[in-house]
Amino acid sequence: MITIPNILSFLRFPLALLFLWNDIKLRVIAIVIASLTDFLDGFLARRYAMRSRIGTILDPISDKFFVLFALGIFIGEGRISPFEATAMLCRDFAVIIFGIFLTARGQMATYQFRSIWCGKITTTLQLAVLLLLTFGFIIPTYIYSVFVVLGLAALGELYYVDHSPQSQCDT
Repeated sequence: MITIPNILSFLRFPLALLFLWNDIKLRVIAIVIASLTDFLDGFLARRYAMRSRIGTILDPISDKFFVLFALGIFIGEGRISPFEATAMLCRDFAVIIFGIFLTARGQMATYQFRSIWCGKITTTLQLAVLLLLTFGFIIPTYIYSVFVVLGLAALGELYYVDHSPQSQCDT
């Protein structure tokens, strides 16, 4: 289904490619636009009843792709270590584990995906760290432990989420 929120989510894929150029202005523009589209896609989908199953899948995938692509570039440039990048992606790994769990139980096709609080916080922090790395800031290693905690929180929240259809909401 082609909707404005889905188009906004999709835009984060080509925006990530701007990291191929080691240009601060291009990277800042990419991060700012990615942040805005991440907010707007969910807001518009909820506000104007444009929620869709594809949107609930496309939005987090485009977020993860954008962050992963940028982190890969930063690893290649020596701005961040693979360990630090892995810590930043801890919550994303928790979501993947949950997806595998749903698939193994045969519930992936019927599960109604929804936003969880630590996902929104993690994405915001990831984009903030990308912005700081773009400007050449060195992030203290202990900061990355926050992402590990958020990953564990996500796993716990996903584990305890009520799977009944009436309690689920799309993003």
